Amino acid sequence: MATPSRLTALDVPFPPAGDPAAGPRPRATAPPPADASGALPRIVPRRKTGRLVAAAVALLLFAMAVNSVVRNDAFQWDVVGRYFTTAAVLDGLWMTLWLTAVVTVLGFLLGIPLAVARLSANPVLRTLSWGYVWIFRSTPLLVQLLFWFNIGALYPTLGLGIPFGPRLVSVETVNLLGPTLTAVIGLTLHEAAYAAEVVRGGILSVDAGQAEAAQALGLGRWRTLRRIVVPQAMRAIVPTAGNMLIGTLKGTSIVSVLAVHDLLFSVQLVYNQTYQVIPLLLVATLWYIAVTTVLGAGQYYVERYYARGSTRGLPPTPLGRLRVTLAGLRARLRRATAADAGPATGGDR
Repeated sequence: MATPSRLTALDVPFPPAGDPAAGPRPRATAPPPADASGALPRIVPRRKTGRLVAAAVALLLFAMAVNSVVRNDAFQWDVVGRYFTTAAVLDGLWMTLWLTAVVTVLGFLLGIPLAVARLSANPVLRTLSWGYVWIFRSTPLLVQLLFWFNIGALYPTLGLGIPFGPRLVSVETVNLLGPTLTAVIGLTLHEAAYAAEVVRGGILSVDAGQAEAAQALGLGRWRTLRRIVVPQAMRAIVPTAGNMLIGTLKGTSIVSVLAVHDLLFSVQLVYNQTYQVIPLLLVATLWYIAVTTVLGAGQYYVERYYARGSTRGLPPTPLGRLRVTLAGLRARLRRATAADAGPATGGDR
């Protein structure tokens, strides 16, 4: 029994050459070569040798680094596990988290008016806001903290009263500004300068036509800023603000010079007594990594929330990526199993 031949592009009849409705004649293409069984050849993707070699070298270096850390007895992982959840370390961790939250909130509460003043048409407000940002971004944070810690040398007393008249209330600066309050003031003023630039950059990223359209609809300046500009500016503000939050978390370790009992200072108190410097520094490092990881995950979901409307589809979550990867692996496994279980090609039928 003869098997029907396959129809190729050469077997298709062409319309008459003089027929104007036929359009241009298609080009005749040769059929792809087939093997003895009549099956078309399988398309094999090009091998990416360089990528495979780079991945293998990177994995080898990573394995060497992990091996050097795990098998090095100088790290004293048993000591790390013993001090990881002690009361002194947890108290220092709580102080670090409290400082981070307070400084971030107060910094942005002060930075938002500074950003608005920087964009104002009033030259006085614009100049004063620029001067504030310039001063606090130009001086190191440690210098600012030491300056506020020794503010009593400049102002022994602070008072409230009538200008050029008697004081109604007076308090000594030494009794007013302790180490913790000094750290809050210094970190907040420093944070506000950077927060003002972050907010200003986010506002400038919004197209000017959005504000013009809001004004055409009769919305006021403040309502336009609050309901139109700021929600769109959050897409540009959130990533940088998340980086600032993580930087503030790590930057609070500098308050240990003021004897504030944060995470680093608490660890220093312990290893000054036990002389186990490396294990205690690893304790602080692991806690910083853990908290930073949680903040990074929260930043991802906040960015995803404010990305609504800017793209056709929201970026997948890590759990969604994991599900897609597992589904792809299961599909490949099913195809491989089906190929192994299928009948062998060739031979008598």
